[in-house]
Amino acid sequence: MFIRYTEYTIDARTEPPVRVAVLGAGAIGAYVGAGLHRAGVEVHLIARGAHLQAIKASGLKVLSPRGDFEVHPYATDNPEEVGPVDHVFLGLKANQYAAAGPMVKPLLHETTTLITAQNGIPYWYFHGLPGPYEGHRIESVDPGGAVSRALPVHRAVGCVVYAATEIEQPGVIRHLEGTRFSIGEPDGTMSVRCKEFSDAMVAGGLKCPVEADLRNDIWIKLMGNIAFNPISALSRATMASICRHDETRELVVRMMTETLEVAASLGCHPRMSVERRLAGAEKAGEHKTSTLQDLEKGKPLELDVIIKAVVELADLTGVKVPTLRTIGAVADLLNEQLTAA
Repeated sequence: MFIRYTEYTIDARTEPPVRVAVLGAGAIGAYVGAGLHRAGVEVHLIARGAHLQAIKASGLKVLSPRGDFEVHPYATDNPEEVGPVDHVFLGLKANQYAAAGPMVKPLLHETTTLITAQNGIPYWYFHGLPGPYEGHRIESVDPGGAVSRALPVHRAVGCVVYAATEIEQPGVIRHLEGTRFSIGEPDGTMSVRCKEFSDAMVAGGLKCPVEADLRNDIWIKLMGNIAFNPISALSRATMASICRHDETRELVVRMMTETLEVAASLGCHPRMSVERRLAGAEKAGEHKTSTLQDLEKGKPLELDVIIKAVVELADLTGVKVPTLRTIGAVADLLNEQLTAA
């Protein structure tokens, strides 16, 4: 039986409702869409395959420790059926961004926001960031400017996801832990568009703080992703297994330390020690990283924005990152072989 959460009081519908399209309504995107739909937001899920067909036929079910529930949002594989919306939540992998332009274009009006929920270093990282690198394009995440052409940076709002979900079966999302989706403007302003999206998320039972310095959150999450994601793909090991093995645990420490040195070279000093970040990852237990899950499904690995980008930033600022460079090279070869196959 599906019930509604009891932790939150869902706000009454307002007129006119906020219109949100979730482009890439997979595990994370569908979970966000389900929460927004409960808040009275006009939600349009853009998905494909069996998952889309199940949602259209029977609705979207969320199984969660916080309470199971079911919603029936509009779902399609054609953005032209949706038309312009106020916010587009990008549930795509970062390596899909460059090709997303034709899917995004029908969803845009003059002020449409793109909520870029991705791992790693975002393509907008230096947009609106005062200093010697303001406006600098990071080639590994925005090759030839393809991403910024598809997803104009003036529309971008960053989003760091602290939630773990998976598609248990088509039309059914298993929420494992976490409800926080931190968002923020690249230039650090507390904008009306961020507040509007945050309010809608909170009304749907999700945490969505608007951060004046989202780059701090980006580096904190990246500390874990940059180590555990490639190592898990190379070793087929869970996060707990990597932590229990003395040599890989030390490898993780070195990778996290080098990552913090790159962050510091760019003026960012995350409020998180390596020991605390490692302890948090260890608590995840026998959890497979998203990169390992993609590998097992034969999908391309989302590693350019996670590790190659940080190596590129290290070259930009003159920081030595021998461990990141070595692991990144081997992981990149694995990804090339996977893509070729």
